[in-house]
Amino acid sequence: MATQILMPALSPTMEEGTLAKWLVKEGDTVSSGDLLAEIETDKATMEFEAVDEGTVGKLLVAEGTEGVKVNSPIAVLLEEGEDASAAASTSSDGSSHAAPAEPTPGTEPQGGYGREPGGTDHAPRAELHSEPSVTTSGGTSGSTSGDGDRIFATPLARRIAKDKGIDLAEIKGTGPRGRIIKADVETFQPDQATATCTPDDGKPAPASATEGRKPTAPAGLSADAVLKMYEGREFEEVKLDGMRRTIAARLTEAKQTIPHFYLRRDIRLDELLTFRSELNGKLDGRGVKLSVNDFVIKAGALALQAVPDANAVWAGDRILKLTPSDVAVAVAIEGGLFTPVLKDAHLKSLSALSAEMKDLAARARDRKLAPHEYQGGSFAISNLGMFGIDNFDAVINPPHGSILAVGAGVRKPIVDAEGQLAAATVMSVTLSVDHRVIDGALGAQFLQAFADNLENPIMMLA
Repeated sequence: MATQILMPALSPTMEEGTLAKWLVKEGDTVSSGDLLAEIETDKATMEFEAVDEGTVGKLLVAEGTEGVKVNSPIAVLLEEGEDASAAASTSSDGSSHAAPAEPTPGTEPQGGYGREPGGTDHAPRAELHSEPSVTTSGGTSGSTSGDGDRIFATPLARRIAKDKGIDLAEIKGTGPRGRIIKADVETFQPDQATATCTPDDGKPAPASATEGRKPTAPAGLSADAVLKMYEGREFEEVKLDGMRRTIAARLTEAKQTIPHFYLRRDIRLDELLTFRSELNGKLDGRGVKLSVNDFVIKAGALALQAVPDANAVWAGDRILKLTPSDVAVAVAIEGGLFTPVLKDAHLKSLSALSAEMKDLAARARDRKLAPHEYQGGSFAISNLGMFGIDNFDAVINPPHGSILAVGAGVRKPIVDAEGQLAAATVMSVTLSVDHRVIDGALGAQFLQAFADNLENPIMMLA
């Protein structure tokens, strides 16, 4: 029987992608492991392999198509003996093109780095399935609105709506048969709720109609409203690519949902700079040149081991405390940024960290990182000191518990231990902390351990 090839989820967070290029054509015979297509996610272009064998009966999505939803049909695969009519029948079946159900927490890819140990970079092709019923805690399918109408929503959409305090009755679903999906909740605008609170007669709704509703954040200006503001002014309209859209969505979510607080500290770098110069002199013959950032990464990794309660992430209804120090480091690229993860950074030498960071940064700029190389970690570092920034506040990248913003080392007047005025190289750092994961005293302990490592750099070699 002809089967549909579905858009794969090439990373745990992928919801849609661009079908950049077909590597097969209709009529080609393929076997398991053969390359079918190149697919662009928000951060990389990856090859998609066949899972089954058969003949490509029909390509349902054209090359270059953007915004192809995960698990939506992209091609039809014919079994031996089937002809093109089977492909036409499959592709024309209305039920085959219904938007697939969103993954629930039990079906989403596991393993925070985007692949299972020993696994492959691509996700297996999802099987075509019918829309599951949605069961509430009361055991009934769906739920009901205030007027008794049944509300259908995916479990993930329900969870997000609950976290944001949004009444599902106010949302118009765009899924199969009006089902509310994740995108509906995330794009829900509060003005829609206002409209539902006012009866047709124009009078304010009674208190009972709005009772229990939680306030929602005001909506931003629409694109049309902004364009109208700049009528008659010369400008260039820049289309958002997948990476920019993802960055915008994730950082908006982070600032709206994560209770940030900030801890600031100045760290003296004089001993570190002297020690680094000596090490680089000895490592010159090996072609190794350590940067201040290499020491910052190592200091952060060791601080996570010294204060293990700070080595944690927020997991919705629980905290996960990690054992290894997996440190994410922000790398600026054209149009956005990556945060490749240095796994087990506390166990690696400075020279090994330096070499690995250079490799990850180079491949990040070429968008050649695999998902498992930029997903995961519990803590991130964003260093803008090399751009002359003295200090700044970074936005936490969920589910991380914290991120360290690192400024430039600047010569400043200080008062030394003897009370004398002196000059020193001082670096300002700011730790942005998720208060759900890390409290103030714990964050201060971590920052103290981090500062101790940089101000006594030889201890990092012990």
